[in-house]
Amino acid sequence: MSQTPKGQRLQVGLFGRVNTGKSSLLNLITGQDAALASPQPGTTTDVVEQAMELLPLGPVLFLDTAGFEDSSGLGPAREARSLLALRRCDVAVLVIEAGAWGQAEERLAQAARECKAALLLVVNKADQQAPSPEFLQRLRAISPHVLSASALDIAGRDAFLTRFKASLAAAAPQALEPPLLGDLLPAGGLAVMVVPIDLQAPKGRLILPQVQAIRDCLDNDASVMVVKERELSAALASLKRPPDLVVCDSQVVLKAAADTPPGVKLTTFSILFSRFKGDLVSMARGAAAIHRLKAGDRVLVAEACTHHALEDDIGRVKIPRWLRRFTGLDLRVETCSHHDYPADLAQFKLVIHCGACMLNRREMLNRLRLAEEAGVAITNYGIAISVLQGVAERSLEPFPAALQAYQKGALQAKG
Repeated sequence: MSQTPKGQRLQVGLFGRVNTGKSSLLNLITGQDAALASPQPGTTTDVVEQAMELLPLGPVLFLDTAGFEDSSGLGPAREARSLLALRRCDVAVLVIEAGAWGQAEERLAQAARECKAALLLVVNKADQQAPSPEFLQRLRAISPHVLSASALDIAGRDAFLTRFKASLAAAAPQALEPPLLGDLLPAGGLAVMVVPIDLQAPKGRLILPQVQAIRDCLDNDASVMVVKERELSAALASLKRPPDLVVCDSQVVLKAAADTPPGVKLTTFSILFSRFKGDLVSMARGAAAIHRLKAGDRVLVAEACTHHALEDDIGRVKIPRWLRRFTGLDLRVETCSHHDYPADLAQFKLVIHCGACMLNRREMLNRLRLAEEAGVAITNYGIAISVLQGVAERSLEPFPAALQAYQKGALQAKG
């Protein structure tokens, strides 16, 4: 892969009323016509994505959204799309005009707080009307990160970029992402990765979680052996010493568990991503809800990417089949994909989410928050499949807190 994946980029959304100059501001920042800009209100009708390297911050993904208070018939739908985009933003840039702070701005600021996105306020069109000291003071009471700008001032771009990057760096979340797998390996250690090459494997390449796991091993001075599931037993027997970790695709976890000697830690790519992108302990606890399901319960299988379902698709075919076989129940299993995460999660008894390799951590954490607020258990493909295959304790063993959370929840559900 030659570019940083979207899910690994700092995601910055531009929000505001129609015609505040959001698209012009994005063009000024990127130095190109990344978004269509026009004096006509409502020019941006859907989220426009623009990736760039914004040094010294690094890889950034900008999201230019449709404006609020759009009087057209599609205005409410466009606003809803903009609010959905807010769920994946690490930083929300609220573009306003001098003296203009009303219900639309307050609604966006409140939504940013709910999504735990940092808020950067940019007073645009300062060349037409400079914001008063009183107005700026009022804004700083809402967010400490406030800038004035003129998106059409090309000559002043460098000066503005310097101030914008400094403000963005100050506003951006400072917390480091959890490790992918580097903390599970000693320097000089060895990880064996089990990668099936089947109908769903992309031609001529590995999927993103496998690539990122290999890179993380190398970044942590560890070695990697990559095998198919049929080669695992022979590969382990050929080693002079046992590996420090075996990581397998969730679909072959049962065979990998059988072929991996006791004492060698085993987990799945999806479980690794559950920790990397979300909250492994809460999702392990959520997996215990599988034991509480009853006939007729609705289960949501949520995918982060869009793809054409192939024969024996993991989310649409295999997981529902394994779920019904494990529980012996007639369950109503539904699916959603990409950013189409249902607003009403309370209708479901359980959400089984993919590894979220195509989402950033902020969006996955917001999905967890929405499930918690709805009182719905949520777990992850890898954990759920391990439960359904009877090897959950084995695949969660490298993560004691998650293992304990699952065991406690499962014991309560069965009791």
